[in-house]
Amino acid sequence: MKTKILITGSSGFIGFNISQKLLEKGRKVHGYDSMNNYYDLRLKKHRLNILKKYKNFSFTKGNIENKKKLEKTFKNFKPDIVIHLAAQAGVRYSIDKPDIYLNSNIVGTFNVIKIANKIKVKHLIIGSSSSVYGSNKKIPFQEIDKTDHQISFYAATKKSTENIAHSYSSLWKLPITILRFFTVYGPYGRPDMAYFKFTKNILAGKKINIYNKGKMYRDYTYIDDIVNGIYKLLNKIPSTNSKKRYKNDSLSPVAPFRILNIGNTKKIYLLNFIDFLGKELGKKIRKKYMPMQKGDVVSTLSDSSLLQRITGYNPKTDYKVGIKKFVNWYLKYYK
Repeated sequence: MKTKILITGSSGFIGFNISQKLLEKGRKVHGYDSMNNYYDLRLKKHRLNILKKYKNFSFTKGNIENKKKLEKTFKNFKPDIVIHLAAQAGVRYSIDKPDIYLNSNIVGTFNVIKIANKIKVKHLIIGSSSSVYGSNKKIPFQEIDKTDHQISFYAATKKSTENIAHSYSSLWKLPITILRFFTVYGPYGRPDMAYFKFTKNILAGKKINIYNKGKMYRDYTYIDDIVNGIYKLLNKIPSTNSKKRYKNDSLSPVAPFRILNIGNTKKIYLLNFIDFLGKELGKKIRKKYMPMQKGDVVSTLSDSSLLQRITGYNPKTDYKVGIKKFVNWYLKYYK
């Protein structure tokens, strides 16, 4: 019998790509997405239309805050595994619209956790963010590092959901894996992200805003590497009965719960990323240097060795290769 997987946020960037991978592998996938207009709805519809071409795909339009609709969807589909990626994304938007983040990221995620436990799913995978490391100075970030000082409301909601998930896992022995994503980029990406905005403005001959005068570093992780990491993790279910412990393991001592970083494990200088993007676009870059933005951090870098030890995860995409693939897609999609 084929594994049945329910994916929240299935029309989003990561959700779409992991859905397509699973469908190609013959898994039965049910997507659940609000199809909101936080960014270009046409792109979300385009992703969804691609998924609808697969016979083993089904879909429900709904908010995760809508507990009644969410529970009905879970009960009807009866998933073995749930990949929860629906969330209100974006650090800066959370400064202006914190209520939206509270409802979606905390209340909505709690609904997913509670219903997943109610129908006894085998593995719940929850998307989190490298932003939970906040003002930490130790680089690279490890899962066992303290994460007490988030500096954006978005990050605070993500950390809150991690804590809620752990408590629920401890109380009801629901197997949960938290994935902390590091600056995911690539084709079909999110138009609200910096590299997308850079591309649009460079092509239009407009100035691009570069914060902290460009003195920033990111662990840019290509979408295909993220998808392969999630795929390898599906059946790596955390267990309190497991005798195997890994070096620097984040497995909870009281719950079938583990936190994992998923990044490219390379620190890329922002200006190098921008300059190569301009080169691939064949355009001159007009730079406008700006001070640091509220809620932002200077540097991120993942230690993803725990995920590697558990699954064999091995990110292979150099940022220059990833940029080339993104630019090729962008120019075709927006021609």
